Formats: sequence, C-alpha cells, structure tokens
Amino acid sequence: QVQLVESGGGLVQAGGSLRLSCAASESIFAINPMGWYRQAPGKQRKLVARIGTGGRTDYVDSVKGRFTISRDNAKNTVYLQMNSLKPEDTAVYYCFLETGYVAWGQGTQVTVSS
Repeated sequence: QVQLVESGGGLVQAGGSLRLSCAASESIFAINPMGWYRQAPGKQRKLVARIGTGGRTDYVDSVKGRFTISRDNAKNTVYLQMNSLKPEDTAVYYCFLETGYVAWGQGTQVTVSS
C-alpha cells in the first residue's frame, strides 16, 4: 500500500502561517484525489481541503480564503499552505490519497496560540 508521510506542522501564533507537506511513497497519478482532514481534541475528523481530477479544489467554508491546497505530481506530494491561522485551526492534520482505497498519513500536529 502507498505510504504517506506528512511534515510541516508546529506551533504558531494567531495570524501566522504554516505549510504542510505530504509525500507519497510511490508514484501517484494526477487523477488520484488527495487532500487533508483535521481532528481537534474530542471532535470528529473533518475534511479541510481536497484536490481532485484536473486540479479541482474544494475547501471547508471555515478555511476558504486562508488555506490553499496544491500538488506536485512529479514529487508525489500534496501541500497545504495555511495563512491567517486561528486558534480554532488547532488540530492534528491528516493527509489522504484516494486510489481504490484510502491511504492515510500518520498525522501532524498544528497548534495555533492566541
């Protein structure tokens, strides 16, 4: 199965920025949707952003205008640029890849202090 490895999480003050990366262990195709979920303490895991076939992107309303998802198929990597971060963005962020099954990364912690 494809392995996904995330990086780029950390601690940042409100209003700051972080860039998450997720690298796949093998070649991926541009048609394979990838994206990010997040899970805050005591809450369900929720979709944050997804990039699908043809580069179509979808975002949860709460991050529109602040987060940008992109991918580099040559590097088998998807990114999440997060700007104007808020304390409510604090969560563990999980990368996913849809390829007949859903592969998940191990998660990376993002903490935004007020």
